[in-house]
Amino acid sequence: MDAVNDAANHTAESVPGPPSTTSAPADRGRKTGSRLYPRVTSFRSRRGALTPTQQQSWDRMWPTIGREVADTPLDQAAWFGRDAPLVIEIGCGTGTATAAMAQTEPHLDLIGIEVYQPGLAQLVQRIERERIENIRLLRGDAVDVLENMIAADSLTGVRVFFPDPWPKARHHKRRLLQPATVALIANRLKPGGVLHVATDHAGYAEHIYQVGMAEPLFRGLNETTGGVSAEHRATAPIGFERPVTKFEGKAHRAGSAITELIWGKIDR
Repeated sequence: MDAVNDAANHTAESVPGPPSTTSAPADRGRKTGSRLYPRVTSFRSRRGALTPTQQQSWDRMWPTIGREVADTPLDQAAWFGRDAPLVIEIGCGTGTATAAMAQTEPHLDLIGIEVYQPGLAQLVQRIERERIENIRLLRGDAVDVLENMIAADSLTGVRVFFPDPWPKARHHKRRLLQPATVALIANRLKPGGVLHVATDHAGYAEHIYQVGMAEPLFRGLNETTGGVSAEHRATAPIGFERPVTKFEGKAHRAGSAITELIWGKIDR
């Protein structure tokens, strides 16, 4: 992942990684217990050294607030020490947006998922420095998290800000937000739960729009998805506002339009 990407997992330097053997289950979120659904990953893990101060903070904080992605179902109440609505952010990068949103929504539990350790280390330092209590971190593949660690109908929100667009046509299969993954997200959200996506890539925005609009458990909550955001802002279980990160600022200066796509899960 890109070290300067403080929004999520969008990077122009992405290159194909080795095939993973996980995917969204074909029957709308059934936990398989084995990775029988081949997919290619939407990221490539890159090595990066931590600074001495980052390593010290990591050593102090990670045993409490961080875990490697595993096949074990998550015990949210035990990890956070309370029962609260749960939001996951896929591709939290260096955590600028993650920390800001957690501080403005202290009633929510927030889990950031990222593969790039130096990015996570920056967020760990901020959590320690600012004593942010409602963030936990998972290092690894977000699809593994959704498939194996998160129960159906358990999430209040899922945020995916600036995922890698994989702009070359031959790499489109590596995009995270494919129909199977969106169906898995829908399965894991509670009725009324929210999927909030932002991208600065026009082609990926169109792809995400088509995939999200085809998901039968979703209804649009903002204008891009056919809803009226003013009708939902006050009642939605998570906020629609995002802090503008350094990454997004660069996109604005380059003249790139930011597309926001927000859906809510319907009652079945």
